[in-house]
Amino acid sequence: MTTDAERWNDSYRRDEPPPWDIGRPQPRFAALARTGALHGRLLDCGCGTGEHALMAAAQGATVVGVDLSSYAIELARRKADSRGLVARFEAGDALELAAPDEPFDVVLDSGVFHSFDDTDRPRYVASLRRQLRIGGTCYLMCFSDREPGDWGPRRVREDELRAAFADGWDVSVEPAVFDINPFDGITEVQAWFATMRRTA
Repeated sequence: MTTDAERWNDSYRRDEPPPWDIGRPQPRFAALARTGALHGRLLDCGCGTGEHALMAAAQGATVVGVDLSSYAIELARRKADSRGLVARFEAGDALELAAPDEPFDVVLDSGVFHSFDDTDRPRYVASLRRQLRIGGTCYLMCFSDREPGDWGPRRVREDELRAAFADGWDVSVEPAVFDINPFDGITEVQAWFATMRRTA
C-alpha cells in the first residue's frame, strides 16, 4: 500500500515539477515578505522545496521548514546550501507536529490546508496552534471555491476557512491567486489568503 509520503515523493520525482512547485515564492507571499512580516522564529508548514522558507531566511528569520515529502526536503536543503542560506528542513507530518521547545512567531501555509478532509482539518488547526505563540500570526493560502471546474484539489469556501479557525484566532481573509506551472494552458488559480493571529 502506497503511503501519503510516498505519493508526495512521487509527485516531486517526475520529469516535470508539480503544478505548485514554481521555483520561486508565490507572489502573494513575496509581497508579504516586503512588508517585513516574515520575522523572528518562523515555521513553513508544508514547505515543499523551500522557496518561502528560504525567502524568510534571506530576510533574517530563524526558519524551520517541514514537509511530508522527504524528497522535497532534500531538494530544499540543496537549495539552502547553494544559496548560502541557513534554514532547517525536516520531514514530518503536519498533522502530528510536536509542540516546539520555543513557539514560533510566524507560521506559513501555502497550499496545505486544502489537502485535508473534514476529519483532519481540526487536527491540522490544532497542530498549527501548538506551533505558534499567543499573539503570533499564521499566513495561509488555499485553493478557493471561486476557481471554476472540478480539477485539482478540493475547493475551500471562505466560511469554511473562517469556521476552521473560529476558536482562539483573529481571522481576516482576502481573495488571491496561486501561480502554477502551466497546466492545460492555465497559469494561475483562485485562492484565499488568510491572516490569522492566535489569540488563545
